[in-house]
Amino acid sequence: MIQIIYNARIYTLDELHPLASAIAINQERILAIGTDHQILSEFEGNHQVTSLNLEGRVVLPGLNDAHIHLEQYALGLQKVDCETARRAECLKRVAERARQTPAGEWILGHGWNQNNWPEGFGNADELDHVAPHHPVYLTAKSLHAAWVNHAALKLASIDAHTPDPPNGRIDRDHKGQPTGILFEGAMELIQSVIPEPDETQVTRALVNALDTLLSMGLTGVHDFDRRRCFSALQTLYMQGRLPLRVVKNIPLEDLPHALGLGLHSGFGDAWLRIGGIKIFADGALGPRTAAMLQPYESEPNNRGMLLMDAEDIHEKGGQAVANGLTLAIHAIGDWANHEVLNAFTQLRKFEKTLRAFQSNPVYPLRHRIEHVQLIHPDDAPRLAALDITASMQPIHATSDMSMADRYWGSRAAFAYAWRTLLDQGTRLAFGSDAPVETPNPFLGLHAAVTRRRSDGSPAPEGWYPNQRLTIMEALAAYIRAPAYLAYLENSLGKLAPNYLADLIVLDEDPFTCDPDQLKEIRPLGIMVGGQWKLRKF
Repeated sequence: MIQIIYNARIYTLDELHPLASAIAINQERILAIGTDHQILSEFEGNHQVTSLNLEGRVVLPGLNDAHIHLEQYALGLQKVDCETARRAECLKRVAERARQTPAGEWILGHGWNQNNWPEGFGNADELDHVAPHHPVYLTAKSLHAAWVNHAALKLASIDAHTPDPPNGRIDRDHKGQPTGILFEGAMELIQSVIPEPDETQVTRALVNALDTLLSMGLTGVHDFDRRRCFSALQTLYMQGRLPLRVVKNIPLEDLPHALGLGLHSGFGDAWLRIGGIKIFADGALGPRTAAMLQPYESEPNNRGMLLMDAEDIHEKGGQAVANGLTLAIHAIGDWANHEVLNAFTQLRKFEKTLRAFQSNPVYPLRHRIEHVQLIHPDDAPRLAALDITASMQPIHATSDMSMADRYWGSRAAFAYAWRTLLDQGTRLAFGSDAPVETPNPFLGLHAAVTRRRSDGSPAPEGWYPNQRLTIMEALAAYIRAPAYLAYLENSLGKLAPNYLADLIVLDEDPFTCDPDQLKEIRPLGIMVGGQWKLRKF
């Protein structure tokens, strides 16, 4: 059966044919696209055709989130929401959950940001007071710090004599006692004693989460969680219950397993396929662990935490590259980005050698830097020169701008520098980093185009307005670039003949509406692979 959609305003993102009004779909792929007259007359009289009048509504290719943590997002929907204006409100929510939870069971929460609390960081005593009979573990919005109570510390055997683990720090008071705040690798001490959900629980949580993501207009995601999430996704795939497309990235610690199995980036199909190897070069802005070339403002002894330098990345990354696996490297501070670019310079040379000896068309690989939140102006041109994609999250800019001004000062002019990078020729891919931020792509589009928060702050022109993007540039980062990174640019990323029929239907036109309205847009229709997943008209 052929489906025809007509009387629509279709933005194809196909540079050769950017606008259309009708589209014909055969099973999962686009058969033809053009004007109403062209498409309707071509299939006139065909009894195998159904037609749908969209009454002037807007159609876009499906949006993709190029950086999300699916399992954490799914499980996070069940956690205490700690993203509050004051610390007392967060504690109140923990107390409410404690009253509903049997004694001895863990209370998990996520989303606090001490930079937004007038009181600053919390401590273990406060959590003891509101949850005296439960171990409590609350992750920061950045996912690079945690707040725990004494019951949790005791279960993890953390006391004044516990040394800081590699790449981590236990915050301590003047007597050397743990305060209840853990940074980076120290979080793993607690995580190791929290009962893990099994694959069945994760699968169940993913079903609800994926439907939620789909309803936002996302027809695909690039996931950065671990093995259990991949297993759950495979279960859904085999059951035919995967509602959107997933590119699955692999953590560095599982690189030996990937090499042993001979996995390559791009292996799989358009529903579930292998991405790259995820490496962490530094921490995050919120807990001031992002690695900086110069110290944080008012913290002369703090340059953050460089977790891997160029030599380390080259050593580990070279193993992946030699086996056809791309790299996705987390780098937030300007020092971390500098080291990552140094590593990629050497890895590109290595790839040329591999190509010469192996005659392998896989090279150059489609590498990416995740976040690129602050870059030194001297390093900005290097991403394009090395053909490295900047995988960024627009909503980070509007969430973090106050912190960036406070801790990076004038350097913030090159924070979340989308325009600078794009004008240098860098490919931008956009996502959310959910559950760090909301995965709603229309909030991301609003942030990219306006550099303003939902309340209009900081000013009508936005924060560092010279870094704003046009709506077309922002949409390309949510549509075309993720397809390219997945090696699917010949099947996804635009609406054109022989491409997969992934599309969304909107009542509001993002190209003509007031930019402030972008954050309010919600899809009325969502199609993935020629199948309507949502239809409200």
